[in-house]
Amino acid sequence: MPAQHTLLSHILEWPRSAKRLFVVALDAGMGLLAMWLAFTLRLETLHRPEGLQWLVYALGPLLAFPIFVNQGLYRAIFRYTGIRALITTGKAVTLYGGLLLAILLLAQWEGVPRSVGVLQPLMFLLLVGASRALGWLWLAGSPGKAPQRLLIYGAGSAGAQTAAGLVGMRQYELQGFVDDDATKIGRSINGVRVYAPQALPAVVQRLGVTDVLLAVPSSTRQRRRQIIESLSDLPVRIRTLPGLSDLASGRVTVADFQDLDIEDLIGREPVAPQASLLGRNLAGQVVMVTGAGGSIGSELCRQIVQEGPARLLLVDHSEYALYAIHHELQALRDQGAHACALVPLLASVADPRRMADIFRAHRPGSIYHAAAYKHVPMVEANAGEGVLNNVFGTLNMVRMALEHGARHFVLVSTDKAVRPTNIMGASKRVAELVLQAIAASSQPPFDAPATTPWTCPTRFSMVRFGNVLGSSGSVIPLFRRQIAAGGPVTVTHPEVTRYFMTIPEAAQLVLQAGAMAEGGDLFLLDMGEPIRIVQLARRMVALSGLTVRDAQHPGGDIAIEFTGLRPGEKLYEELLIGDHPLPTAHPCILRAREEHAAWNGMQSTLEALRNAALADDTTTIKALLRQLVPGYQPADSVHP
Repeated sequence: MPAQHTLLSHILEWPRSAKRLFVVALDAGMGLLAMWLAFTLRLETLHRPEGLQWLVYALGPLLAFPIFVNQGLYRAIFRYTGIRALITTGKAVTLYGGLLLAILLLAQWEGVPRSVGVLQPLMFLLLVGASRALGWLWLAGSPGKAPQRLLIYGAGSAGAQTAAGLVGMRQYELQGFVDDDATKIGRSINGVRVYAPQALPAVVQRLGVTDVLLAVPSSTRQRRRQIIESLSDLPVRIRTLPGLSDLASGRVTVADFQDLDIEDLIGREPVAPQASLLGRNLAGQVVMVTGAGGSIGSELCRQIVQEGPARLLLVDHSEYALYAIHHELQALRDQGAHACALVPLLASVADPRRMADIFRAHRPGSIYHAAAYKHVPMVEANAGEGVLNNVFGTLNMVRMALEHGARHFVLVSTDKAVRPTNIMGASKRVAELVLQAIAASSQPPFDAPATTPWTCPTRFSMVRFGNVLGSSGSVIPLFRRQIAAGGPVTVTHPEVTRYFMTIPEAAQLVLQAGAMAEGGDLFLLDMGEPIRIVQLARRMVALSGLTVRDAQHPGGDIAIEFTGLRPGEKLYEELLIGDHPLPTAHPCILRAREEHAAWNGMQSTLEALRNAALADDTTTIKALLRQLVPGYQPADSVHP
């Protein structure tokens, strides 16, 4: 390592107090030097102080130090000094110079020319300003990585604001703007040229561009997708800015640069909610969300409080997850974002006594049941607990809803319930079957006296959808971490495909689907086209400015490794068991009519399944699930 870098590293390791003391001593020395130069220039001879001149030499640092402290010159960090810090330095020295001149004019000390009160501050300003600038150049520019060479896509106000925010920063070196507006192409913004999109490949190669920042916060999702596609073959990392609301209040910094949105990565247009459906079962109601601390449950809570319920019951068996969502929603309430009363309830949905106490105390009218064990390999390895939570936790919630007069009950289900190959999917399908059977039953399903005819008082419905991006276990955060670590990116199988939807979009559709329920409804969310996971991985590598290392490109940056399907995992997911789903009032919500067993015919098998789950007898659990769920084929017997 060069000696300069060794010295610099040593200085940067000093404690903060030592660095401040060094700068104070440096300023004191420069103040004395400036005084000597002022006397020397005024008297036109090398100066040797005598008499009252010694007092003037001492007066300089005594006046300068408190002024510099007051102006914050010793709070600044040299590495991040910029034009603002130099302006502050100029103000502080000007204030000091005015005070020094006033004292010299009033005192009229013998042998002390009054012009020293003008010359010394000028010399002092030059020396202090030069020291700050040289310190910034040395500290910011010596060790570490070379600055990344940046193009900003978008020469509008957001792009110009971003460029201004980069002034004085060493992480990025702005090479130019790119814009679709023909009137801007070839012109410059603060001396930085604007290029046409068609010139990007040549510009990237000629200028050695490493990063492209999308500064087009007001553009449509379709236009952003077109821009990203045009950049995908270039060896650059693509970043983006926050939305317009985030830009409005402050200056853009490097910290504001973000990885591409999930919607940009999957190339799918989000579905706009219908306001008339969102609040139908929520406004003024007591609403319960189970699994409130989970990915879907927490987003349901965020959406629900915006619709004006009287009270929201947050139910979760994880203390930390419950604390996190309650703290977040309480902070929003304190800021005036909503007026909903929040009740955090630490409980397991499979605990009949605890849930009965909660229902008696709060009488929820609408229930969104999102509590479930959902990680396929984890449930496969813990079959008994998975069944107790997913099947009998749901059955317990259904019983509570009926006994305590809940009007609406929505089960959050999964595409893995369709022709399942794993215990998690099969258990969720049993939960669906329970709701369908009870909703269609002509007799009370539990211990209530039989009435003829009996109509189910609770509108039960199920909402089935695929993978939600950003949830625990989602592939995109995993791929980002693996790419940042230099790879490899792990994919289970080259042909595995999945449906994708964002968490907010899924939660909105769950609320809207529940509002359309008539009883026993099974709703499917239109997830668009399925995506091959390996293509998603390749896309993320490319948009990070890197290349995939494979047999055709042995010199690539990131390898993709295939690890094999996990226990119970399918190559392809489906949303519908039967055919011909029916449309609803929402264009992206479909209604399915699927065959299900009668409630009377399920009860004995369910009781046997409960006993097997309590004994954690995986073999019996699988056998009973096959009786309950047509199409269930455990992965250890058949791989669909």
